[in-house]
Amino acid sequence: MRAENGHDSAQYLAGSPVRVAILRALRDDSRRPADLTDAVDATRTTVQRILAGFRERDWVVKRDAAYRVTPTGERVHDAYETLLAEVERGDRYGGFAATLERVGVDFPPDGISDSDLTVASDKTPLAVVDRLTELLRESHGDEIRAVSPVVIRQFNDAAAAALDDGASVELIIDRGAADASVAEFEPATDRALADDAAEVYVSAEPIEYGLFRCGDVACVAAYDEQNNPRCVVESTDDTVVDWVDDAFESLRDDATRLASVVERA
Repeated sequence: MRAENGHDSAQYLAGSPVRVAILRALRDDSRRPADLTDAVDATRTTVQRILAGFRERDWVVKRDAAYRVTPTGERVHDAYETLLAEVERGDRYGGFAATLERVGVDFPPDGISDSDLTVASDKTPLAVVDRLTELLRESHGDEIRAVSPVVIRQFNDAAAAALDDGASVELIIDRGAADASVAEFEPATDRALADDAAEVYVSAEPIEYGLFRCGDVACVAAYDEQNNPRCVVESTDDTVVDWVDDAFESLRDDATRLASVVERA
């Protein structure tokens, strides 16, 4: 048996895609070296050397001229595949997670695994705006809750259409967004003040991320330092839904109704 710690063994496996491919192939079924040579596109010498390394670590055994993965080899394989999937997920969701962490938003890590992600890019700078607008337009008379650090025409138009369709809307913005709404979007502001199905709240503290909640769907949007929406996670998982509901209610508890803010101004 080889005297090696867990880090060394993990480094050994991760150090060669062929090793991973051979262990994956043996996880599926026992195989002879010649079969492995064809399956992983490696020379027979390479395959034999890797199999010897696996046997030293008790990940495989040889029986009846074929190599079979052991229970510990299965666990090593499965744990490695899980790690790969998590690292790949980290690469995809890293920008979202880092942006929220930068502004002090404590998004639950478990919420990432069952979420869909939309990311804006140089080629699709409005991808997040378009997705949130689409969700607003699909509300069909539902109760809508939203938090936004910005006011833009697409959101205003979609919210107006949702109100026309019988939806109710609760929106939380900060003072900067409220001032912009009054100055640049007077009709939308007037409707928010006059429509009983719409309620807008103004946070005294700057808002640096977005929330959306409608039906079974909950979304969290990450914005860059110029308040451009960069990515949005959407999910129907209870972890995300409950977190969004709690975050919205916490912000609303500390906010002031728009009518009071406009009246004072």
